Amino acid sequence: LLQELQKLASKHPTLVIVPLEVTDPASIKAAAASVGERLKGSGLNLLINNAGIVRANTLDTETLKDMSEVYTTNTIAPLLLSQAFLPMLKKAAQGSPGSGMSCSKAAIINISSIGGSIREMYLWEAIQAVCYRCSKAALNMLTRCQSMGYQEHGILCVTFHPGWVQTDMGSEGGDKPPLTVDASVGGMLKVLSKLSEKDSGTFLDWEGNVVAW
Repeated sequence: LLQELQKLASKHPTLVIVPLEVTDPASIKAAAASVGERLKGSGLNLLINNAGIVRANTLDTETLKDMSEVYTTNTIAPLLLSQAFLPMLKKAAQGSPGSGMSCSKAAIINISSIGGSIREMYLWEAIQAVCYRCSKAALNMLTRCQSMGYQEHGILCVTFHPGWVQTDMGSEGGDKPPLTVDASVGGMLKVLSKLSEKDSGTFLDWEGNVVAW
């Protein structure tokens, strides 16, 4: 993955790679400081919390260790990252004219999963992944809390189900996912470009459809 990023960075001079271990508060602080220096006081428009891990455990085999590790990466890290980058997001929102919300003004996007939908219980028979489901349901609540808490600052907060995507993690259960990375990312970028204040605090998929909590 690092090699792929480095290739992209060599082709696109505006792409800057910043080291970050999302479970390490010191690393988060250092990454935020690095981004802040590069922005030179202009503020941050968009924070996408995308890092995630899964353990394909069943209800009977779930462990304290796996539950803690998955929850730390999938739920606590987006909270800490949002806290660290909040001053820059506030600055971007303050520097943008108008009262509306958008991803070009200031936004936090948390990449969740339909696996965290309590109503859907998507693919339960195929993969229980209890720790993953719980962590994403909690991430969805975090997004709702952020949308309430950051509304006064003009920061849009949305949680996304990117689809079941053809990645290493997506193939964890043994089946080939139906969605390519390009289709998922392309769809999300389209949806991101159209988001407004009415969408803050919602749970959407890569096509812009509302996903049940």
